[in-house]
Order: sequence, then structure tokens, then C-alpha cells
Amino acid sequence: MEFSVSTDILVVLFFIVALAYSSVGLGGGSSYTALMAVFGVSTLVIPMVSLTLNLCVTSIGSFNFIRNRHARINLILPFLITSIPMAYLGGSLKLPKEVFYWILFISLVFVAIRIYFWQSTAIKLDIDKKGKMIISLIAGSILGLVAGIVGIGGGIYLVPLIMILGLGTGKEAAACGSIFIWLNSLSGLISRFQYNSIDLTAYVPFIAAVFLGGTIGSFMGSCKFSPRTMERVLGGVIIVAIIFLGNKIFVL
Repeated sequence: MEFSVSTDILVVLFFIVALAYSSVGLGGGSSYTALMAVFGVSTLVIPMVSLTLNLCVTSIGSFNFIRNRHARINLILPFLITSIPMAYLGGSLKLPKEVFYWILFISLVFVAIRIYFWQSTAIKLDIDKKGKMIISLIAGSILGLVAGIVGIGGGIYLVPLIMILGLGTGKEAAACGSIFIWLNSLSGLISRFQYNSIDLTAYVPFIAAVFLGGTIGSFMGSCKFSPRTMERVLGGVIIVAIIFLGNKIFVL
């Protein structure tokens, strides 16, 4: 494992990322991916390490949000039905990542604008339960596929989507996102291990850093933060991700 900067710096950065992302039910895969790309980690290694770190962070987050009764099975299940098999499929495909980084970048810009410049926190959908089910199934399949290909958990899309569409509260969206990321990261990781394998023991310091950051962040998100505070944290997290991804797209 070779890095262009001190491993200690990456460990600190990953701790901060895990702390911020886990507070709103995310794993941090988009920022882990961007950081490792900027710091010169092999593109073969990046998706597998990011998915592994996602699993660590969202394992804690899922436990904390479920323990505090923010998880709703009727909210998460439709997304999972289609996302898990599509994440597995995405992990087996070899498509240009640049296309999906552009999609992610545009999506994050839209969500940041939505949080900071639109007064309403949700779009009022005049649809019945069947309509919401259809939206969830379609969104799950798209997010799962993108998650598997890019090597992230997909929650960076799902959490703001739930909030924007008014399908759940901030804490419910965070709980849904955490569980969604864990299962899709696992599905994508299993698929990738069938095609290549790396020695993850070299990345134990990163795993320890995100485990600690995820523990603190998910506890604060599930117990302490108000929905509005969580929304602002999410906005800050998204701006950081935009900067990282923008640097990857426009500079590297």
C-alpha cells in the first residue's frame, strides 16, 4: 500500500468523514472514494476499501437507529427489494466510472440547493401508497446499480431523496439510508470479491478510524440532533462531497 501523503492524515480525514456522514445515516463512501483517488490509491483498491468502510460505519449506524426505533420496515423494504440484486449486478460490471461520478456530482449539487435555498423541506406528493411503492422500487433499482458500479453504498442519494419526496422524517431517512448502505455495500463487495481480492489487513487503521467516527456520529444523529440540525449537517456533508468529487472530475 503506497500513499502520496502520510497514512496518519488519511486516518484523521476518514474519522471526520465517518463522524459527519454517520450522523445522518450515511457511510461516507463517496468521500472515501474521492479522498483515496486524490491521494493516489489504486482504482482497483478504492471500491473494495470504500465498501468495507461503509459496512463498518453503517453497522453501527443501523444498530443505533434501529435501537432508537427510527427504522421503518415499510419505508426501507421497497428500496431493498430492487437495490440488492442491482448492486450485485453493478459490482460485476466494468463500465466507465466517470459517467457515474458526473451523475453523482450533479445529484449532490441539486440536493445542496434543495436544502439551503428551498424553504420547504419536502415536495408534497399527491400520490397514493401504490404510487410511492412504484417510486421506491424504481429508485431502489437505479441506486443499487449505481452503488455497485461506483463502489459506494448509495445512501448519499437515498437519504436526501426520502426527505425531498416527503416519504419520511429526517431520522427515518437516516435509519433507512444506513440499512440501505449496509446491505448494498455487502452485496457489491461480495460481487467484487468474485473478480479480484485485496489484503484488507493493510487498511486496519482506516477501519478503526471510521469505526470510532461512526460510533460517535451515529449516536449523536440517532439521539441528540433535531431533524433540522440533521438536515443542515447533511447539507454540509454534501458540500464536502461536491468539493471532493469536483476535484476528481475537473482536476485529476
